[in-house]
Amino acid sequence: MKKFMKFWGIYYPIVLAFLSFLYSVTLWFTGNQLEGIFVGIWVPSILSASVAIRQRRSDYRNQKRK
Repeated sequence: MKKFMKFWGIYYPIVLAFLSFLYSVTLWFTGNQLEGIFVGIWVPSILSASVAIRQRRSDYRNQKRK
């Protein structure tokens, strides 16, 4: 269970972005092109948000050490 939690703690944005991508492709090929495009925009948003959160977390830890 510890390995899974460690894995999830590191890779959750990638897993969520991939699931969003799969959902987008599914919507697109089932005839819901506009909805597929909308959900497809979630992928870079999820990854960008995760980068921003990790950067802020890293900055906070570095300031705390000083």
